[in-house]
Amino acid sequence: MSKVRVRFAPSPTGPLHIGGVRTALFNYLFAKKHGGDFLLRIEDTDQTRYIPGAEQYIMDSLKWCGLPYSEGPDVGGPCGPYRQSERKAIYKQYADELLASGNAYFAFDTPEELDKLRLEHETNKQVFVYNFESRKSLKNSLTLSESETKAFLDSGAHYVIRFKMPENFDVVMQDEIRGQVTFNTKELDDKVLYKSDGLPTYHLANVVDDHLMEISHVIRGEEWLSSMPLHVLLYKAFNWQDTMPKFAHLPLILKPVGQGKLSKRDGDKMGFPVFPLRWISEAGEESSGYREWGYFPEAVINMLAFLGWNPGTEQEIFSMDELIQAFSIERVGKAGSKFDPEKAKWFNHQYLLHKSNEEIAKIFAPIVKEKGHDVPFELIVKITSLVKERATFVNELWGHASYFFEAPTSYDAEVIKKRWKPEIPEALTQLSALLQETSDFTAAVLEEKVKTFIGEKQLNAGAVFNCIRLSLVGGSFGAHIFDIAEIIGKEETLTRIEKAVKTIV
Repeated sequence: MSKVRVRFAPSPTGPLHIGGVRTALFNYLFAKKHGGDFLLRIEDTDQTRYIPGAEQYIMDSLKWCGLPYSEGPDVGGPCGPYRQSERKAIYKQYADELLASGNAYFAFDTPEELDKLRLEHETNKQVFVYNFESRKSLKNSLTLSESETKAFLDSGAHYVIRFKMPENFDVVMQDEIRGQVTFNTKELDDKVLYKSDGLPTYHLANVVDDHLMEISHVIRGEEWLSSMPLHVLLYKAFNWQDTMPKFAHLPLILKPVGQGKLSKRDGDKMGFPVFPLRWISEAGEESSGYREWGYFPEAVINMLAFLGWNPGTEQEIFSMDELIQAFSIERVGKAGSKFDPEKAKWFNHQYLLHKSNEEIAKIFAPIVKEKGHDVPFELIVKITSLVKERATFVNELWGHASYFFEAPTSYDAEVIKKRWKPEIPEALTQLSALLQETSDFTAAVLEEKVKTFIGEKQLNAGAVFNCIRLSLVGGSFGAHIFDIAEIIGKEETLTRIEKAVKTIV
C-alpha cells in the first residue's frame, strides 16, 4: 500500500453532527493504523449555506474528541490552502480542461427557465432531469453553434459548466465496504461542476482537491455513494485513474426508534445530544453537546466506534491506541446502526469508573466549591471513591454526595413510616451517648460498636441501621453509613442524630 492519506472534508453549514464525528474518527483510525496522514479540509464553496462560526466549531469539536489532524486550515501543510474558498483559482483550469476534452459543456439555461421546465414536468407527473436526453433540446454549447456560445459568454450571461454524462454506460466500481457497485449513466444527471460566479461545485472541487492532496482513500458517509460514479468518471476524464483513491462509504447512524437517519429532532424529542459541543444558532437557538452533558470525549469516541464497526471480539472498552490497532475497514458493516442513548450513557459510566478517584475529584471539586464548600482536595477524593459508581456523569456526583457537606433539611416520609418505630428515639439517644465516648471515630470501629450495641439491646438491626442513615442523609440512599459518619466527623454525626430524634415524630 502506498502512503495512506485520508481527509475529513465537512462543509461549514452548521454544527458538526456526531455522524460527521464518526466519519472523522474512522478516517483517523485508518490513517493511524497504516502510519498515514489525516487531513482536515473545509469545503465551503457553497457560500449561500455558509454559517459564521461553523468552521471554528468543527475544529474545536475534533480537538475535544482527540482527533488531531496533521494538515488543515489552522495548522497548514504542504497541500494548502485547506479551505476551498481559498483555492478558487485552481478549479477554473480543470473546468477548462474538461471543456477542451469534450467531457463538459456550457449550459446557459436560466434558473427561471429550469424552474418552468420542472413545473411542466410535475404537472404531467414526471420529474425533470438535465441528462443525456434533455440536454439535446436545451440551451447549451452542445446545441448552440460555436459563435452562439461565444456570444453568450461575451455578453456576461449566466452560465454553468456541466459534466457530459456518457449515454447508457455501466460505471463499475469497487467499494471497500460494499464490494462491487454498478451504476448505469441513464440513471444519472449532468451535474453542475462550475458556475459563472467563479466557484466550483462540490463535485469538481472534491475530485480536484483529493487528487492534488494525494488522497489515497475516500472514507465518507453512505449519502455520497450516489456521487461515486460521477467522481470515478471525473478521474477518468482527467486521466487520473491510476492515482484514483479507493472509496469506502460508511453506513448511516439511524434513529433510536423507527426508520431513517439520526437527526437533531430525535435528540430534542428523546433528550440526548447529537452534537459534540454546545451550538448556538444565529437565531439564538441553543443545542446542547456531549461535552456540556458531562460526557468524557474518550467515551464518545468509544461509543461512536461501535456504530458501524465491531472488533470481532467481546471487548467493548477501547483506548484510542487499542482502537487504532483493532480497526479495519473490512469490519465495517453495510447496514445502518441504531443509535442507543442508554448505551452512550453506559460507555460514559464505564469511563467514569475506570478513571482514578483523583481525576474525577479534579472535575468534581469546582462543583463542590460552587455549592459553597471549601474543603481539602483529599476529602473530595475520598468522597468521590465512595459515590462514583452510582453516577453516570461527574455533574451527577453532587446529587449522590451532598449529604457529606450539608445536613438533611427533611426526612423521607416512607422510610419514617416503615422504620421509625416507637423504640427508635430512645435507642438512638443511647447510641449517641456511646458514640460520644468513642475516640477512634473510624468506620470499622463505629460499625463494630453499633453492632455490639444492637446485639446487647436486642434491637432490630435493619431498623436501627436504616434510622441512622435517615438521620445522616434524610433517606434510604447513600454510601455505607459508617463511611459517612467517619467523613462528617463525630460532632456532625451526633448533631444530625440528635436533630432527627427531636424532629421526627
